[in-house]
Amino acid sequence: MSKTWFAWLVLALGVTVGCSLLGEVGKNTPAPTSTRSAPAATVLFQDDFSNPDSGWDRVNVKDGMTDYTENGTYRILVNLPNTDVWSNPGLTFTDVRIEVDATKVGGPDDNDFGVQCRYQDADNFYFFIISSDGYYAIGKVKNGEQTLLSGESMDYSDAVLQGAATNHLRADCVGSYLAFYVNGTPLTTVEDSDFTQGDVGLMAGTFDTPGTDILFDNFTVLQP
Repeated sequence: MSKTWFAWLVLALGVTVGCSLLGEVGKNTPAPTSTRSAPAATVLFQDDFSNPDSGWDRVNVKDGMTDYTENGTYRILVNLPNTDVWSNPGLTFTDVRIEVDATKVGGPDDNDFGVQCRYQDADNFYFFIISSDGYYAIGKVKNGEQTLLSGESMDYSDAVLQGAATNHLRADCVGSYLAFYVNGTPLTTVEDSDFTQGDVGLMAGTFDTPGTDILFDNFTVLQP
């Protein structure tokens, strides 16, 4: 089943949290997407999360957590339903290519997790997400209003590994061009010019069932 996002409400729990009220519509069939070849890239920022002082949030409360682990990963746990939690390192970039490895270690497959680019504040940013049951989307939050840019709902792709598998995510934010790759497969591209620069970030969230638990590793920001 495909997933549709209807609303986005920002809360504060010591970390940045967004609540989304979601519904479901008919299944979408993936459509071919255009691609752009990427030239050799320069690393702008890199984090393997081995240093707990590298700048990401460190919060652990009953409703969730964002913190480094002893195994050199970064963990986002969400214990509330219909809630997204994210963390940012406090940097500013314009055009970027973001890559990260993400693994579900707990909670339902009906979840969402991914990366952010051009993060202005909790009410303004782009996001690139997948779910552990095989769906993906590009979207934005502008003035607190959430919109999916890649379609009315999250779309399904066999390129998204399901369950507890590790997925390699890549998000390109170049000018008004936004592209999403998962495990080396181009999934979708969109054009949007609302945000031209900002922070990067990691995010994870829940739908009806709480408990989404994601580990991130090998976070890299490159000059595309």
